[in-house]
Amino acid sequence: MYALVGPSGTGKSHRAVMLAGYLGCEVIIDDGLIIKGDRIIAGVSAKKQPTRIGAIKTALFIDAEHRRVAGEAIAMQAPEKILILGTSRGMTERIAAGLNLPNIKEYIHIDQIASAKEIRKARVMRTQHSKHVIPAPIIEVKKSFPESIIDPLQVFMRRKGLRGRRSWTEQSVVRPTFTLYGKFTISQGALGSIASYAATAIPGVVGVKHAHIIREGQGVTIELFVVANLNFKLDELSREVQRVVKQQLENMTGLTVKYINVTVADIQVGELG
Repeated sequence: MYALVGPSGTGKSHRAVMLAGYLGCEVIIDDGLIIKGDRIIAGVSAKKQPTRIGAIKTALFIDAEHRRVAGEAIAMQAPEKILILGTSRGMTERIAAGLNLPNIKEYIHIDQIASAKEIRKARVMRTQHSKHVIPAPIIEVKKSFPESIIDPLQVFMRRKGLRGRRSWTEQSVVRPTFTLYGKFTISQGALGSIASYAATAIPGVVGVKHAHIIREGQGVTIELFVVANLNFKLDELSREVQRVVKQQLENMTGLTVKYINVTVADIQVGELG
């Protein structure tokens, strides 16, 4: 059992994968999540909580069901080594005890693996830009943060004692809807405007008569009513609208687009241009 400790916002999560690889830890426990390799196998992210108190409770696995599911997931994996992240020794010890894990063998402080300059940079990213790192790929993180803006972060990892075993792994930079400064949301109108703008930029789409946005839990469905030029094959044009609008909307907003339904509401006859 190992623990990486340091104040909040100093870059622990960013360096967790590298440190775990070096130490040979198969599982990382970070902010309420149980992470193995490139998968989140259990837990709820503290970074998703709307208040600081809620985030602390989640990180400590205070909720009985959260604690039970996390403990069972770890027991099923039966890892030989685990890395726990926390703001202090006491916090990591409390996490270990709550999950019925062995005593922590070694503590590593963030300033042992990160320079003062790197720690300052991490603090700026947290306090000024509200960016949080989760040591798991985007495809995993989106399940927990469907309405957050998520960017990839590549990390070079080398495993201790294994020659030649070096690889790049992906982490995620999250800007949650709840931050230290409050909550931000994207209105239905803004989403409709983005979808319409993306669609009308496609050759063959003369215009968009209406864009209807349907929120569905962890994602959105887009209903687009377009005006098409008769010189284009309507089935191929509709598929292109689906592809482009989905790509643009997800890239610009961080939302997960479940479906894009395209209806050709009208046709323009005549030459383009």
